[in-house]
Amino acid sequence: MSPEQAISWNELWAAARQAASRAYAPYSNLKVGAAGLTGDGRVVTGCNVENASYGLGLCAECALVGDLHRTGGGLLVAVAVTDGDGHPLTPCGRCRQILYEAGGERCRINETKTVGDLLPGAFGPEHLP
Repeated sequence: MSPEQAISWNELWAAARQAASRAYAPYSNLKVGAAGLTGDGRVVTGCNVENASYGLGLCAECALVGDLHRTGGGLLVAVAVTDGDGHPLTPCGRCRQILYEAGGERCRINETKTVGDLLPGAFGPEHLP
C-alpha cells in the first residue's frame, strides 16, 4: 500500500467489531477485537482470549499479529481496536510493543495516533546485535 492510498477506517472498525464478537471473555466480559491493514492491502484480525489464570490471556492485538504472520507477513499500516460495542480502545503497553515490531512507529492506531505516539523511544530489532 502506498502512502497516498486511503485507509478505510470504516472497514477496519467493522472488522474489529466482528472480531470482538468472537472473543472469549468469560471473566471480564470485555470483548476486544482488532483489525489491521497490511501494506499489501490485506485486513487481518484478532480477538482477546481470556484464561482462568488471568495472566495467560491473549490480547486482540497479539492475535492480530499472529494472523498477520499466518496470512503472509508484511507490515501493518493501520490498526483499529474496539470493544464489543464498537467503542475504540487504546492498546496496552505490551501490545504497543508488539505493534511497533509489526508495523513500526508510523503505523496508525485508531485513526488519530501512531505507534510512535503511543510508544515513544521504542525498543526494537534495530537495537539488537
